[in-house]
Amino acid sequence: MYLLEVKSLSKHFGGIRAIEEVGFSLKNGLILSIIGPNGAGKTTLFNCLTGFAKPTKGSIVFSGREISGLSAGGISSLGISRTFQNIRLFREMTVIENIMVAQHNRIRTGLLSAIARSASFHREEKAVRERSFEYLEFLGLENYSGKVAGSLAYGVQRRIELARALATEAALILLDEPTAGMNPQETDAMMIVIRNLRELGRTIILIEHDMKVVMGISEKIIVLDHGVKIAEGAPYEIKNDPLVIEAYLGKEGH
Repeated sequence: MYLLEVKSLSKHFGGIRAIEEVGFSLKNGLILSIIGPNGAGKTTLFNCLTGFAKPTKGSIVFSGREISGLSAGGISSLGISRTFQNIRLFREMTVIENIMVAQHNRIRTGLLSAIARSASFHREEKAVRERSFEYLEFLGLENYSGKVAGSLAYGVQRRIELARALATEAALILLDEPTAGMNPQETDAMMIVIRNLRELGRTIILIEHDMKVVMGISEKIIVLDHGVKIAEGAPYEIKNDPLVIEAYLGKEGH
């Protein structure tokens, strides 16, 4: 059984066909990269998968359930999380508070208990804080726990975003340009982090322009061009595909 099945997915904006008849399937525990030139439809595909855009037609099945008509919140609650190309942390909050916020849907204490600061509320808050710290430890961020998120270096903020995505307990995590703006050392560190996420049993889909990252961590790659899927396969297959070389790799370099 596939964790994710996408069938004939299309998204049109008036006369513009951002993606057209895109389909693929993904098994649990794999890393899939989506590549293509600027304007190829990668972010639109992400938005459709996560409920930020409603497909014009087609089907998205996650864990056996059709999700293409659900809201972003509804899709998130089923176990799909994402990061964005532009960092969206709560900049004035501490690092651990950012991670705790991501676990809000796991808190069962009612509003009245929270207002009254009941014993059950304190127990649950303590458990969430401890769990959040474990995520920070896993990503090597424990020393930043009490620091204000907006004061930290760009590469650290990117890893905090990953910790927040992980804290949602999502089975499928979508990463939008996770190494954008990073230097080579930060990029190498991020590749290790993404592999570690997979070792936790998470399934990863990423949009990425850095071919070193794509070829280094992906089990499967999908190539989009003008909204159409032109290739799908293992890294070595994609690297040698004439259509991909013409549309993308030849322009970007190997």
